[in-house]
Amino acid sequence: MNQAPKSHSKKHALEWQDYLKDSQGLGGILAKTEDMVKLKSALAQCLDELDLANLSSKIEVGWRSGGQKELFLLVGSASIASRLQQILPSLINGLAKRGYPCSSIKVRLKPATTGWEVKPREAQRTPARGFNSVARASWQNLMEKLPQDSELRKAVERLLGGG
Repeated sequence: MNQAPKSHSKKHALEWQDYLKDSQGLGGILAKTEDMVKLKSALAQCLDELDLANLSSKIEVGWRSGGQKELFLLVGSASIASRLQQILPSLINGLAKRGYPCSSIKVRLKPATTGWEVKPREAQRTPARGFNSVARASWQNLMEKLPQDSELRKAVERLLGGG
């Protein structure tokens, strides 16, 4: 029993591992995701110090593309946005203490989502409309071939609505 060497599959596995570790591959995406989680955690700590820990889950955070000097906070309501506007200097100082220096923080509202709810279509049963002309003619032809006293003929007559 000769078995094919498995070095071919190992080669592919190593290539995928290299791709995952490469900063241009998924490794870069994973690193950025970890950075954002750490930033979100630092923001949550700052909000906790200001007795606003309840807002932490309602805020999405991100850096302005092109640099890490301007932070964006996306919120779902104007009331949260206005409350955050009031404490921006404290947030900037708190983030700087935790290793996230930023020159400014912009608070933006998330676009409103639609209130539409998409539901699957319920199966609508339509009442039977009877036979089409071809089916009716076929049943009529069968009925004419059956003897007058046949139980089957009586059943077909009832089916066709004539008895």
